[in-house]
Amino acid sequence: MRHMRLRMLSTVMMLFSGAVIAQGNAGVFPSRPVTLISSTAAGGPIDNEARLHSRMMSDSLGQPFIVDYKAGAGGTIGVAYVAKAAPDGYTLLATNSSLTLFGALYKDLPFDAVRDFAPLSLVSQRVTVLTARASFPVKTFAEFIAYLKSNPGSVNYGTSGAGSATHVASSWMNIATSTTMTFVHYKGIAPVMLDMLAGRLDVSPFTLALALPNLRAGKLRPLAVMNNERSKLLPGVPTIAEQGIPDYNWVNWMGFLAPGATPAVIVNKLSEGFVKGAKSPEVVAMLEADGNIPVGNSPAQFRQVIALESARWRKVVQDVGIKLEE
Repeated sequence: MRHMRLRMLSTVMMLFSGAVIAQGNAGVFPSRPVTLISSTAAGGPIDNEARLHSRMMSDSLGQPFIVDYKAGAGGTIGVAYVAKAAPDGYTLLATNSSLTLFGALYKDLPFDAVRDFAPLSLVSQRVTVLTARASFPVKTFAEFIAYLKSNPGSVNYGTSGAGSATHVASSWMNIATSTTMTFVHYKGIAPVMLDMLAGRLDVSPFTLALALPNLRAGKLRPLAVMNNERSKLLPGVPTIAEQGIPDYNWVNWMGFLAPGATPAVIVNKLSEGFVKGAKSPEVVAMLEADGNIPVGNSPAQFRQVIALESARWRKVVQDVGIKLEE
């Protein structure tokens, strides 16, 4: 009995010591530079915001936060790298909503978007606008759907690539309205804009920041906001949710995550820093100037977004039969 009690006491002391060490390490975290792995290339859609947050986190937590780029394979290389990184808070992921598409599109991924990450904060959302070329014979989303039903498959619809968010989110719109159109897939959104302005495409979604100058110049026509809230910069343009698809809400977001087993005390410290940055006047002003939306939600709220979107895109991809080779 005496030996058993000694073993039990030893086990308890080891557990207590481990907890104290973990708390102590977290208490001085970060004690060295932190790397933010960007899943997109330098100059890509999340680069400016990631670098701004890295500077603010450096100022807030007293250690350098350095942005490193691991792009490629549709964004999965950087995501996989962070999923397998040491769960100590020193390697983080800066990514966008494409994260929730990967599980629906790729087989045998070395990570799971829900299981293998500790969400820190979804810091911002982009407003996306469904646009038509200026000479296209519809002016509203309702007219667009009616045109699709009268002319199935005749509308040329530009996307930034097969399996891209623009493709999958637009396929969801087709499912919900029982319509079809001809998807024209490009390598990126810039050539889509060029062909829209040249009149070679009929319709395409763009972020508000990209579309707004051409909307104001009358070179493109807004049909609907694809988020579920109207934009302050386009208050007269209704959302798709207002125009017949009540649950439609395609949000292109940007956020930060850590490897899945990162201790909660470190997750909370990092989350607090990113939330503070997301709500800072500097970040808010930068985002709102382009019509984007500052958020800064909690780890639990961000995890729910990832889980819900991952399930939704799996269903859409399965229902439509989207394949990356098409």
